[in-house]
Amino acid sequence: TQWLLARVLRYDLMLLTIVMCLITVGFITLFSAGYSFPWRIEDQMRNIIVALTAMFIVSFVPIRWVRKVSVAAFAAGCLLLLATELVGVTVKGATRWLDIGVRIQPSEIMKLAVPMMLAWYYWKRAEQTVWWDHLLALAILSVPVAFILKQPDLGTAILVSIAGLAVIFFAGINAKLVTACCAIGIALMPLLWTMLHDYQRERILTLIDPTLDPLGKGFHTLQALIAIGSGGLSGKGWMEGTQAHLDFIPERTSDFIFAVFGEEFGFVGGVLLLILYLSLIARSFYIAAHARSRYARLLAAAIGVIFFTYSFVNIGMVSGILPVVGVPLPFMSYGGTALLILGICTGILLSISVDAKD
Repeated sequence: TQWLLARVLRYDLMLLTIVMCLITVGFITLFSAGYSFPWRIEDQMRNIIVALTAMFIVSFVPIRWVRKVSVAAFAAGCLLLLATELVGVTVKGATRWLDIGVRIQPSEIMKLAVPMMLAWYYWKRAEQTVWWDHLLALAILSVPVAFILKQPDLGTAILVSIAGLAVIFFAGINAKLVTACCAIGIALMPLLWTMLHDYQRERILTLIDPTLDPLGKGFHTLQALIAIGSGGLSGKGWMEGTQAHLDFIPERTSDFIFAVFGEEFGFVGGVLLLILYLSLIARSFYIAAHARSRYARLLAAAIGVIFFTYSFVNIGMVSGILPVVGVPLPFMSYGGTALLILGICTGILLSISVDAKD
């Protein structure tokens, strides 16, 4: 008991406060967005309890123990992706879920399992890291990404790729190699365009001009922009958002919850929310900078990148500067698996911060 209490007292209180603020703001917004879906509000309360429980449990686990299960977590995630491919649940043409008594989305697990695996690999290589280690890391990363693209789930594949590439970058990859890879990626864009699904190409074209299909592919973006714009400087007030309550905003409790927040709390609320997310990201990198081991530094930095990517892609998507992809807003969007993974990520950061004070 004394050990647990001593560990709690060494928590990074700033990180914990930021996360609790985001969860509170998220639930308040979801309550308004989902008042006509009371079961979603009840489900989100359960999801929050589960995520917070997982966060605190993981925070009590020393980071060296987390390191020891990295390979097993990655292998289990890949097996779940394979099971999803073989016997997964198909919804709206996408096979992304696995029913094991409860419905889970294994691709969400890989957002954390991939950086854990790559951080373990670079920790294992220690100071012996050479150029081909980065190629092997890319090969490891390509396995889950290929499974996720097959589902198809481009948004999650991008997030998993960014989480993995963040570890490779922070592990010290040569700047010239990064430049070369970027140049190759740009050169391959015409080929990549031909490999996209029709709906993915339509999303990109709709991003350029949503009015091309205002009642179809452009509907989500246009309605979100109307909601955010109608919020004005200070917003219409909680529970007073007409776009949300009149069912104009699609997926308003999940991917487009920022549009509901923007309408009800306005520009001022949006700025304050962005400050919270920037503080979360900055604190993650602060914890990474003060971590005691290479594994902890790489994993904490990757988690910071995960928080940034989630926030940037979701808000950019809702604001019309990025294509519409299925990316939740951290700690705010409705969802079980994604919130659980974010809770575990926070628990890992708390554990790293505690270990750094020992």
